[in-house]
Amino acid sequence: MGKTNSERLYFIDALRAWAILMMLQGHFVSALLVNSYREEGGPVYYAWAYLRGVTAPVFFTVSGFIFTYLLLGNYGMGWSNPRVKKGIRRGGLLIVIGYILQIKFGLLWKGSINPSFDIVHVLQCLGLSMILIVVLYLMTYRLNRYIFQTLLGSITIFLFLFSGAINQGEYNFLPIGISNYLTRENGSVFTMAPWFGFATAGACISGFFHSNLTKQGFYQKALLIILSMGLLLIYQSYEFIKDLGNLVDIEVFHGALEKSYLFARLGVVLLVFAIFICLRNFFRHEIVLKIGQNTLAIYILHSILLYGSVTGYGLSRYYHHSLSLSQVVLGSVFFVTVICALVLMVSKKAKQFFG
Repeated sequence: MGKTNSERLYFIDALRAWAILMMLQGHFVSALLVNSYREEGGPVYYAWAYLRGVTAPVFFTVSGFIFTYLLLGNYGMGWSNPRVKKGIRRGGLLIVIGYILQIKFGLLWKGSINPSFDIVHVLQCLGLSMILIVVLYLMTYRLNRYIFQTLLGSITIFLFLFSGAINQGEYNFLPIGISNYLTRENGSVFTMAPWFGFATAGACISGFFHSNLTKQGFYQKALLIILSMGLLLIYQSYEFIKDLGNLVDIEVFHGALEKSYLFARLGVVLLVFAIFICLRNFFRHEIVLKIGQNTLAIYILHSILLYGSVTGYGLSRYYHHSLSLSQVVLGSVFFVTVICALVLMVSKKAKQFFG
């Protein structure tokens, strides 16, 4: 493995590790912290809540980035590209695991099923996003690679602008299991609009890295570009959409103004990217990289222990919104440490056993 490719893996695995650790503590605190502190927590709590809100966008963006970067390694091969079949299998596996985690086997044993079984959560949305990126690749691989990147970027803009209209659409003509990918009406948390947009944003950015990574001074240029784009999205996206709506004077653009925060959120994601690019040489510790490489196992274990996925018995069942601030802080540290330690230990033993 070459030097530049190793640097990319350090940078991305560290970023993915940060996102999964933020998710672990964020879910723990959100599920168990007493309600009174949410109302009286002040600036510290609101700062934490904002950072927690960045976690999922970072994870979707990073996932789209790393998957597409690997896909671009054999861009002109089409179906022969080994990443195509791997991506479809991986995406399908994420969807299946997502639904399995929503089964309550205690109810299943009694002949019933969890009524929220068919809602769409993060794994289903992420899995379908990977499959759709493969579809877009297969549609464009005979063309110039920049057409693929332009299409990805255009999808991000479209989904961010019109996610409100898409989520509020009428999908009674579709089976509920499919419509749940488009609307939150039945309880879905991660619908394709806007979340697929974060994955395509990461996929689009990966093309820039793939084309220029070996060029001299790349990281300095990438840092400047990503930082500039991030600040522009944070501070100018609302005004741009507002001016566009006034210029075009179409109702759907006026409605899109409410979703301008999505562009600002993507800007924050880019700032996080910039930070990790600056510190990329410090994120080479084996534990950090292993955490970034085992995010699926970490997610599954945390879902079982915290939310009672599959078993129906999780911490949130017994301590839902009942722990004090000090209990939550200490508990979250212990929770994150135990889950990561268990996953890394099992991963190491599995590699030793299977070679």
